[in-house]
Amino acid sequence: MSRLIKILKPAPPIPEIKGHAKVAKEYRYWRWRIFYSMYFGYIFYYFTRKSFTFAMPALMVDLGLNEADLGMLGTLWALAYGISKFTSGILADRSNPRYFLSIGLILTGILNIFFGLSSSIVFFSLFWGLNGWFQGWGWPGCARLLTHWYSQKERGRWWGVWNTSHNVGGAIIPLIAAYCAMRWGWRSAMYVPGVACIGLGFILMNRLRDTPQSLGLPSIEKFKNDYPTKDHNDTEKELSVKQILVGYILKNKYIWLLAAAYFFVYIVRQAINDWSVLFLMRQKGYEALMASTCVSLFEVGGFFGSLAAGWGSDSIFKGKRGPVNALFMVGVFGSVVAFYFAPGQYVVLNHALVFLIGFFVFGPQMLIGVAAAELSHKKAAATATGFTGCFAYLGAAVAGFPLGWVINKFGWYQYFVIIAACSIVATLILLPLWPVNTNPSRMAKAAK
Repeated sequence: MSRLIKILKPAPPIPEIKGHAKVAKEYRYWRWRIFYSMYFGYIFYYFTRKSFTFAMPALMVDLGLNEADLGMLGTLWALAYGISKFTSGILADRSNPRYFLSIGLILTGILNIFFGLSSSIVFFSLFWGLNGWFQGWGWPGCARLLTHWYSQKERGRWWGVWNTSHNVGGAIIPLIAAYCAMRWGWRSAMYVPGVACIGLGFILMNRLRDTPQSLGLPSIEKFKNDYPTKDHNDTEKELSVKQILVGYILKNKYIWLLAAAYFFVYIVRQAINDWSVLFLMRQKGYEALMASTCVSLFEVGGFFGSLAAGWGSDSIFKGKRGPVNALFMVGVFGSVVAFYFAPGQYVVLNHALVFLIGFFVFGPQMLIGVAAAELSHKKAAATATGFTGCFAYLGAAVAGFPLGWVINKFGWYQYFVIIAACSIVATLILLPLWPVNTNPSRMAKAAK
């Protein structure tokens, strides 16, 4: 354990490289290397996150499990992941993401293999719950890297492109898992992604690094002359766990607003992702393949929505995330309502509306995390995004069994009323953040 703690310890700064040309060259190289590494790393996190979903039908037939058994596993995973995002955020702010990200990915791969070796609901629950826990090491580690290597005026674009790794991973893993399950059985749909993630985890150890200062480079704020506060030393001061939690998270009104909004955003995101195929089949008369094809456009829309939200917040609103978050949630409301009322025979329209829901919902899904990192402190970015992410996955849990009960008890109209209402509530919560660029006080007094 002591060796693991030593490995995870942040890399110390080394003497700064002299010469602007050399610094610029090194920054250009390392920024691209770190970006593509964490981009592919997060794609592979999705491989071990979603493999179970697409192995479920074959697993049910093989072992005689029912929907309630598998629903329990999904709820357990979501709760473990949500709690882990917060606790892992605290750890990530005081760790080296080079090892934090890679070790987390390796462990999820190992747990996928253990899951595939199991045949008992008890061991399924154990290994899938642990998988959810170590999945929580992915986002905070990336948040730390994105905050330290990309300045505020450009961060929306970089974060937006990185966020498309969700959609790429979500689009690829169904093909891999389904092919493996059909060809070699459901266990191979857990083994193959598991082995792949173990391999990539070791590649990440080689590719990633910690902060720019650990490579002899100036801070990104100094290099880009893009300081979020007038106190240029504020962004680089080290913080204790108490300072991070109390001063920059629990006493920070912005973080609480973002967390509350995230809760409702994720109800919508998860609800559309989980229930739309069933809605299209039962209410609009679609066959399974057509319904699945339609819902796949949710991820495609999310890909472009992340890019548009990041670009818009940087280029149009000059680093303000609040306007884009609020406007996109208005778009979510409109497209959700239209999706319910669109006649089933208008296939192209229904496909377009699912694309639009994904486009609009993935904007806030990404930018709320960016805002949380920027409205806390550079050294508390992982904790802030992890804290808000915990609330997000509580929302995702609500979209599971509770909304399923609503559909079964009251029908689809009431289901759509709820997710439309969630869109409105999220918009109202985000509106006060419209004029906020960065936390002007940085909660300085509270953090002392």
